[in-house]
Amino acid sequence: MIFPVFPKKGDLIGVCAPSSGVGHKMEPFDRSLDCLKAQGYKILETGSVRNEDDRSADAETRGREFDQLMADRRVRAVISASGGDYNIEMLPYIDSELVRENPKWIVGASDPTNILYYVTTKLDIATMYGFNAGTFDWVPIHQFQKNAISILKGDIITQESFSMYQGARTFGDDVDLDTPVRWRLLLPESTRKKGSGILSRGGSPMAESESRFSVTGRLIGGCSDCILNLLGTPYDGTGDFLKRYGDEPVIWYLDDFAMDAPSLLRFIIQMEYCGYMKNAAAIVIGRVMFQGLSEDQDYLDELAGGLRIPVIFNADIGHVKPAFTLINGATGTFTFENGKGSLAMKL
Repeated sequence: MIFPVFPKKGDLIGVCAPSSGVGHKMEPFDRSLDCLKAQGYKILETGSVRNEDDRSADAETRGREFDQLMADRRVRAVISASGGDYNIEMLPYIDSELVRENPKWIVGASDPTNILYYVTTKLDIATMYGFNAGTFDWVPIHQFQKNAISILKGDIITQESFSMYQGARTFGDDVDLDTPVRWRLLLPESTRKKGSGILSRGGSPMAESESRFSVTGRLIGGCSDCILNLLGTPYDGTGDFLKRYGDEPVIWYLDDFAMDAPSLLRFIIQMEYCGYMKNAAAIVIGRVMFQGLSEDQDYLDELAGGLRIPVIFNADIGHVKPAFTLINGATGTFTFENGKGSLAMKL
């Protein structure tokens, strides 16, 4: 695994828009960039960042702007401006040899999963998930945003679950951390035999637990809605990733944007059928942004009845803030106890 050099004070950070432009939210975006500049970073934006459309530009233009930042040796990290829906369109225009020759931190959250997952699984370069260039617009900034900046600088702190989260699933300036954080843990009632797979073959092999639990493995994941669309494409390097690291345990972390409970279980089953869960030590799932008709208990019931692998649910990961920053390719240790949790990472 290639771990790029972390950007230092005075370094140049490139910002591109591989998905949506930020033209509809210029004031908070500039506030976020001011926060990064206050850390000593210089910012270089590509031409499409401030466009307003759901596609900041056509796919080829987005790919070309990304490649320009990767080729620019002054740029020490490349951060996506925002999320969106159409990042997957630009993947054919990424110059993979250019990325290999100039490894640098590629950072994003939500739709930019498409780039991060491809670069880590296919090209064996670590990437950073959890924030975009527009993430730092809260006033004052929250501890999760301070943590993200620390990790961007290379200070790989242990992240602790927070006390409250944004219960109302909203985007924009209105942030109300109004709901107590409570991680949920499902543990198999019997030990899974090596090579026997993660799927339940009948019965209910999982039970919720409040006891202390810790698991270590190589981290890989992102927005599950995006990963689903990558499966089986030329940009899905999961098989290569698992082969490179042999029998090393893997922790899958999933940021569920809009999968209801049955859809999430079917996605994990599909991953198992692809052979992608064979070394899975655990699955860590964030708070679901848009649950559809499902409630938290529906997710727990589906996972408990369909799987037999440790699952942490409602973790501080993903769209529902506050959230952790995770490094794809790092070794991570998740620890759970009495509804709270932490993540320690090492490169």
